[in-house]
Amino acid sequence: MSNDNDVVEILLVEDNATDAELTIRTLKQNNLANNLVWVKDGAEALDFLFARGEYASRDDCAPPRVVLLDLRLPKVDGMEVLRAIKGDDRTRTIPVVVLTSSREDRDIAESYQLGVNSFASKPVKFEAFAKTVAELGMYWLLVNHPPATGK
Repeated sequence: MSNDNDVVEILLVEDNATDAELTIRTLKQNNLANNLVWVKDGAEALDFLFARGEYASRDDCAPPRVVLLDLRLPKVDGMEVLRAIKGDDRTRTIPVVVLTSSREDRDIAESYQLGVNSFASKPVKFEAFAKTVAELGMYWLLVNHPPATGK
């Protein structure tokens, strides 16, 4: 995997196929994803981020520009994924955006305590969902400037 600055890499961690497909389609329609990886559970997300298991050959020095993370995931839940990302020096600076159907105060509070960069609730209506994803993508991929990474 290239460590080129113009490679936009999003890690989408989402177990709901409908939400994932809508997110991917919206990002691509807005030209916000040259390279998007979709994983369907928390364990696969951790394998991707830490270059292990199926992703052992991936260059872990080329982290995603942003992680879009659902909270309710099979195998390893989103809070555990967030805890692992923000608790490791190799991944701590990767921006993580929780994109979830939860609007619970405790989920919001815990996410921020663990170091999430942004928390967004998924709107129910199609148009509002697409608009939210597009706005998140524009900010995190075009406006935000992450720290330089690499060997």
